[in-house]
Amino acid sequence: MIDLTKVFASTALLLAVSACTNYYEIGIETPLQPKLDVSQFQRVLIAGFVAGGTEDIDGNLETARLLRSQLRSESRLQVIDTDVLDLLEIARNESNSENQQAANGNGNNSEAIENENGQNELSEEDLEAYDHIFANIGYWRQLGEEHQNPLIVTGTIHFTPHQRSGMVTREREIYDEFGRRSVAPVRAYRERRGFILSPKFIFIDGRTGVTIHTERHREEVLYDVSSNTPALSSYFELMDRLMPAFLGALSDQSIKGSRVLLK
Repeated sequence: MIDLTKVFASTALLLAVSACTNYYEIGIETPLQPKLDVSQFQRVLIAGFVAGGTEDIDGNLETARLLRSQLRSESRLQVIDTDVLDLLEIARNESNSENQQAANGNGNNSEAIENENGQNELSEEDLEAYDHIFANIGYWRQLGEEHQNPLIVTGTIHFTPHQRSGMVTREREIYDEFGRRSVAPVRAYRERRGFILSPKFIFIDGRTGVTIHTERHREEVLYDVSSNTPALSSYFELMDRLMPAFLGALSDQSIKGSRVLLK
């Protein structure tokens, strides 16, 4: 006697195998247009950044180095190799020259911040006190003339530690008496520490000194308190997340994906 159950199972298996062979997957790339028209520029200058937050890294120097390295491989623009500007000091000197009447010993706000907190402990609100340097058209136009009128990239970088505690859900492996594995959600209290990276990128026309584009980003990462992740490693991890958005302002980018087609 024929076992109809086995016949039906075999038929279903053959149909499934046959159906699978009727499809195939291909990789596709969707091009994205750059946010800025940089066709009028041949060179790009990563000038420097007003940096604040933790003292564990030099946000100005590390950001300038990283962006230069990325643009050398991802942009047609020639990256100018020059010293990174200490833009925080330049902004402070500019404030001093504009407030010479403060000779009574009180000093200006930027000096008070420096004396109280130190250079790299500025908060995001503190950094806003130095935004005047980006509006100094004459300064950026002169810098552009010195470097053959490039596109200038500057801005602010704030990188600071933070922590978060509370209940989180994670998966837990469970094995029964027969050794069968299952996964169940478990709520537990966890303390986590990490970093927040908040850059503001400002793009300036080196021919005129005028800002042509500004964009802000914010990324954060958290680790278990038992993890001893160095600040510099976390910085690069967070910069890696936002790098496509930065590069998308200057050069053509593409989104990689896949598509399933019928044979």
